[in-house]
Amino acid sequence: MSNKKSQKEMAQAVTTQPSRLKYPIVGILMMLCIGNIYSWSVFSKPLQAEGWTAAQTTLPFQLSIVVFTIAMVFAGRWQDRSGPKPVAVFSGIMMGAGFILIRFFGQTQTGMLICFSGIASIGMGAGYVTPLSTALKWYPDKRGLISGIVVLGMGAGSIFGGIGGPLLIENFGIWNTFLIFGIVFGAVITACGLVLKNPPHGYSPPASIDALETKKKETAIKPYDYSAKEMLGTASFYLIWLVFLIGTSGGLMVISQASPFGQNVIGLKPVVAGSVITVLAIFNGVGRPVFGLLSDKIGRKNAIFVAFAIQLIALTAVLPYASSYVIYAIGVSLMGFSFGGFLAMMPSITSDYFGLKNIGLNYACVYTGWGAAGYLGPQIVNVLVGGSLARGDWNNAFYFAAVSCVIGMVLWFFTNPPVREQVPT
Repeated sequence: MSNKKSQKEMAQAVTTQPSRLKYPIVGILMMLCIGNIYSWSVFSKPLQAEGWTAAQTTLPFQLSIVVFTIAMVFAGRWQDRSGPKPVAVFSGIMMGAGFILIRFFGQTQTGMLICFSGIASIGMGAGYVTPLSTALKWYPDKRGLISGIVVLGMGAGSIFGGIGGPLLIENFGIWNTFLIFGIVFGAVITACGLVLKNPPHGYSPPASIDALETKKKETAIKPYDYSAKEMLGTASFYLIWLVFLIGTSGGLMVISQASPFGQNVIGLKPVVAGSVITVLAIFNGVGRPVFGLLSDKIGRKNAIFVAFAIQLIALTAVLPYASSYVIYAIGVSLMGFSFGGFLAMMPSITSDYFGLKNIGLNYACVYTGWGAAGYLGPQIVNVLVGGSLARGDWNNAFYFAAVSCVIGMVLWFFTNPPVREQVPT
């Protein structure tokens, strides 16, 4: 009798599960807006036409990466304590206000740094961590796939910005384009933010009665939820951070120099070389759900090794020998595909190792590895290539990144979840 009653209660639990599909959808919409940070280059030439130097057009983007990463840390802590909704709404207001204010105060570099690198980038950092951590809490059974799907929007955002930005600039001018971006981004992110909420206490994902019974038998304990302070006291965190740094620095190196390499070394026309950025963005986006799903199927450990192996192939067997657009595009696409994979897998790795309760702040700390890569990747080219047009100098940069990948694989081999006494459910 009690067994039938138990089955009836579980059946009711299955049928009364709250809908969770809307959270990755909302996350993608938010990420599509935030991902326009990658399309900053569409403003470079229009700003130079306004009298800016090349260095002046680059600085706002470089600083925005730093501010973006720092904002994630504070936003992650805030959303772990107060829930995702207020943080996401704050993100929409800040990002929208930043772009709108550029219309009126961005004509000077100081104004641009305050409005874009400061206000808008704080909004972007807050908006990145919030839908991602929320979706992971609703999908603890599909962490890799869901993190890949959500961050797909981040990669795809650069495609929309890269296509829509020039069209808006041509028809409305650069300053009105910032205004339009601000209105759209602010409205979309704020509206999406109002939808976000964490699952109820004790939430389990939808499953069949048999699956629930199996889970009850097999799962008597749950992983320990590390606080950020506890996480920072583990060796696992620093190994993951270094692997993230190495895994994304090569991708950012290629992303930052895709067009110059095509023009200066292969001899492609600017328009043709620039088109590979769209190809790169597509593979960057596709790599996220693919690697997310792959990591659910073969394990995070193996999937990270696959991502590093793809980079090694591109850096040693394709890009150094690129003499045509096709080979060049293949090499860049492989790097973008792997780069997207690292961004998809790191949120789920963080939750696997350190728990879901404090995923907002914990992943924000891990994500600073990407922030460091944003500086290191382009610097590899600056130091080893400089303004050289010689293929040998560019190849030195590729081989340096390849050696770094090998080091990353060795570090990942020794990376394991921290050992902590488990907590009974």
